[in-house]
Amino acid sequence: MKLISEEVQNAEYLVEETNGKKNYKIRGVFLQSEIKNRNGRVYEKEILEKEVRRYNAEFINKKRAFGELGHPDSPTVNLERVSHMITSLYPDGTNFIGEAKIMNTPYGKIVKGLIDEGAQLGVSSRGMGSLSQRGGVNYVGRDFYLATAADIVADPSAPDAFVEGIMENKEWIWNNGVLVEKDIESWKRDVEAAKRLALAEAKADVFQKFLKKL
Repeated sequence: MKLISEEVQNAEYLVEETNGKKNYKIRGVFLQSEIKNRNGRVYEKEILEKEVRRYNAEFINKKRAFGELGHPDSPTVNLERVSHMITSLYPDGTNFIGEAKIMNTPYGKIVKGLIDEGAQLGVSSRGMGSLSQRGGVNYVGRDFYLATAADIVADPSAPDAFVEGIMENKEWIWNNGVLVEKDIESWKRDVEAAKRLALAEAKADVFQKFLKKL
């Protein structure tokens, strides 16, 4: 499974004032299906519907659907970097409309300050899944797992190179119910790169790394 992030450009940031207190929100299309996105990937609606139902039941309804500020390179949410809480996510045609409130956390305060200063911000979903090619297009597999419906990112109109979307240099696997970074390929390269005289030592080092992962 690979880490997949998708940036959307049509989310809006709202500031509502009640009794002198400002409430900051994000609202808009968080996920899209049945269309080739800017990263060249397609999500089938059936797959997203199933995953959004799970995300609502396990995260949004339990008030634990958080998002971060920036482009995390892990499928897990780092609570120290949380800036907002997703409060709703529902289907609208082939899109999925989301809403989130900016929290009064350290990173949430940064987002509020950026909004007050007129900064241009974007929203990026983050998940895990396999990819398969059909007709030159990458389709996201049925094993797709939504980690968060929205992270807050800078400059949504940047070129695709700004957010590559898929982290090709990393793979993740389930280990006793927890997503962990896959190290097998890097260990294999360590052994192949070792000189003949150091081969036994390299193999021993890889074996020790493997044991520590158990």
